[in-house]
Amino acid sequence: MLPTFKQADGKVLRAGYTTGTCAAAAAAAAVRLLYSDNDLTEVEVSTPAGITLVLPLAQAERQEGWACAAVKKDAGDDPDVTHNVLVVAKVKELPVGEVEICGGEGVGRVTKPGLALPVGEAAINPGPRAQILAAVKSVLPQDKGVSITIEVPGGKELAQRTLNPQLGIVGGISILGTTGIVEPMSSDAFRRSLSPQIDVALAAGCRRLVLTPGKMGKKNALKSLPVAEDAVVVTSNFIGYMLRACAAKNVEEVLLYGHIGKLVKVAAGIAETHSAVADARRETLVAHAALLKLPHGVLTDLMQHNTAEESAAYLLEHRYVNVLQAVAEAAARRAEIMVKEKLRVGCIMLNLAGDELARDSLAARWLEG
Repeated sequence: MLPTFKQADGKVLRAGYTTGTCAAAAAAAAVRLLYSDNDLTEVEVSTPAGITLVLPLAQAERQEGWACAAVKKDAGDDPDVTHNVLVVAKVKELPVGEVEICGGEGVGRVTKPGLALPVGEAAINPGPRAQILAAVKSVLPQDKGVSITIEVPGGKELAQRTLNPQLGIVGGISILGTTGIVEPMSSDAFRRSLSPQIDVALAAGCRRLVLTPGKMGKKNALKSLPVAEDAVVVTSNFIGYMLRACAAKNVEEVLLYGHIGKLVKVAAGIAETHSAVADARRETLVAHAALLKLPHGVLTDLMQHNTAEESAAYLLEHRYVNVLQAVAEAAARRAEIMVKEKLRVGCIMLNLAGDELARDSLAARWLEG
């Protein structure tokens, strides 16, 4: 039975199961169809979390020498892009004792080093691969062998909504799942999904990385900076987490690059920049403006602005770019404090049009040197 998670507001959220669990269940069902059961409607599968599930089959077919089964992914109450996808396992007989796991249509393939899988391998992560193998061996007759091909119809299109293109995984989604269970609204799981970008960058020989909160920041970085695509890492709102991950992986230098609305929060020491976590954008801008002895009327105007974008335009119009430069400097220095000065950090802030507003002294030396 799947667990539930009670939230601080009293709402109870339902867990789900991973694509890895779907693949393991579908593979076990297909093997059973191939060697024993002709009428199979559900299948039992164990997860690394120690929870055993009984999952309905969305598809079950057997022909001479092969069989296939499919399980529909249920992410529970988690906003998972793979919710409701079909994970299909097709199996065919092999010589005694052999078990082969392959990726088919809709499953990505690794094209860059630095991930948990070698280049050229199907993107079925080690945890799910072991789960599939265990599920198959639990139902495979001792004198039999099988080749298992995992497919995800529509996976190639779905992958465009994931980080796979940035990680160099092409042609489909990844089969994932450390525990086999999807915890609803798990920010921890999302954070962990971001850090492999760093491994890809390091494997490509990059030692100076550009960290940007979103895809627009990455697009602007590749257009405006002399940097390789692998070196640009998307952080989402988890800037502090990704800075610490860079430090732990011995990255030497990082450039924070993105919209002022996110990076002004880093200047205030805010490591996770989602508006539901913390927000001090106006206050931070006003504090730096006050330290630079701007008139009281300017401070009042800044406090009345609704967005950092509006404040940035106002400061540029009134020729107070020194405030923006001070905030960029503060963001870089606070970022270094977040990682106990284990790496050097520069900062470039942009507006929504992608125009540079300000850069700190380290970023200036990097890009002008």
